[in-house]
Amino acid sequence: MSTNYKKRYLLIIMELYFIRHGQSVNNANWDNPEYQENPDPSLTEYGYEQARLLSEFLKKNQTINNTKEWNLQNRYGFGLTHIYTSLMERAAFTAAPIAEALDIPLIAWKEIHEEGGIYGRSDLAKAENLPGRPRSFFMQNFRTITLPDDLDETGWWNRPYEAEEERQPRADQVFAELLARHKDQKGRPEHRVAFVSHGGFFMRLMCAMLKLPWRQAAHGLRSWFALNNCSISRFDIFNNDLSIAYLNRTDHLPDHLIT
Repeated sequence: MSTNYKKRYLLIIMELYFIRHGQSVNNANWDNPEYQENPDPSLTEYGYEQARLLSEFLKKNQTINNTKEWNLQNRYGFGLTHIYTSLMERAAFTAAPIAEALDIPLIAWKEIHEEGGIYGRSDLAKAENLPGRPRSFFMQNFRTITLPDDLDETGWWNRPYEAEEERQPRADQVFAELLARHKDQKGRPEHRVAFVSHGGFFMRLMCAMLKLPWRQAAHGLRSWFALNNCSISRFDIFNNDLSIAYLNRTDHLPDHLIT
């Protein structure tokens, strides 16, 4: 690697770590024809164990112990500074042990929810305004979480199914807001930000960041970025560049928990 190229990576101004939630009951039953999908599924026992192991891995490797070498694979630590979570239950219960292990405030970001939002699975049920979890649920289960001011006991969702045409603009806005919040400011240490979110939203965010057409690949194929539960993907932003460091990292999990 050239000295100039290496130097660029030593001057990264923001790192984004995208963490998919642990295995949910919907994930575990995706091929079960008798299962009725839950609009806001909880984690399975596997999912809680994945989240625990991920939090232990990040805690063990939180401190950056070498600031002079290229740290593209986080061999010298992660140094996370901010953790955002979707308000869907499976994401919040994945994010909470990470925030606790690293002693970093957990911040809710409503707009990083999964595609479609919280909805019933029939055409009629999709039109209903399902509520999502209320403020008291999060206050009781996540002692350090910072919640949106407008979240009350009526729940955070309270709208019908998110239409297809609403999804990409939401991801575009999230990326713009991420840059506004965390891109380099003079004299401020670089931010290393974790999103705990969802596979479908990851696809939308990738399209937002890279200006990709939705699910289009060469030769008539359809594209998709596969993510395992509790995987880590890393993106670096510096100067006018966005670099993909790695996608779908799962080496912190044993084989039987790769779901």
